[in-house]
Amino acid sequence: MTRVIKVGGRPQGNPLLVDALARAWRHSGGGIVLVHGGGDEVSALQKSLGSTAQFVNGRRVTTAQDMEIVRMALSGAANKRLVSMLVTSGVGAVGISGEDAGLIAAVPMDAEQLGFVGTPQRINVAFLHHLLNGGYLPVVSPVSRDETATLGPALNVNGDDAAAAVAVALGATELLLVADVPGVLRDGSVVPTLTFEDIGQMLADSTATGGMRAKLQAAATALDGGVDRVRISDLDAIADSDRGTTLMRAGALT
Repeated sequence: MTRVIKVGGRPQGNPLLVDALARAWRHSGGGIVLVHGGGDEVSALQKSLGSTAQFVNGRRVTTAQDMEIVRMALSGAANKRLVSMLVTSGVGAVGISGEDAGLIAAVPMDAEQLGFVGTPQRINVAFLHHLLNGGYLPVVSPVSRDETATLGPALNVNGDDAAAAVAVALGATELLLVADVPGVLRDGSVVPTLTFEDIGQMLADSTATGGMRAKLQAAATALDGGVDRVRISDLDAIADSDRGTTLMRAGALT
């Protein structure tokens, strides 16, 4: 039984995160893959280098210059910071990116509109099993290999998309998307459950926007790929299996 947890950039600043992950890893017997984002860190580095972050439907427009910034911020700073803190907490964490061993092979999503942004196509699942079976916690930066090589060697893959692809490939029991909100909100309150059909409706009528739209799209991909349960919530949901919004295929709700 494997659980995939994706942690966004803002929750990474919470001092309770590492302890929550360490406890979950030990409780699972080592059956966790951690995928991380770091959007705010990328934006801050862009700004310091004289460029401005732009987004389309919650996805970062990425130029060739931005791609190097994304690599530095995600595969460099964010990844190694998380690994260092987890190792200090006694967890056998190993930091990797989607480029390492071709872990995540991606193709350009919409080069004209988004630039160097990719959609995951294949996961080197044997590599992940090798790490998990060895007792390690894979900590994955979503920067991925461009298997078409049309734009360059790497593509900026949204962390939620990367986590969904990993969850599908592993046949994960759960995909948990940890954000800075307690769940999918409607009129200020958490929506406890959403079906696959509910997600489609929210995407179609633009109820979900920005980063939440990207999360729901990733959730739909995971559900469609066979993952039974996806949750969107905050840091407390790592330990509390009932917290947040649970997204499930309609048949699994009965």
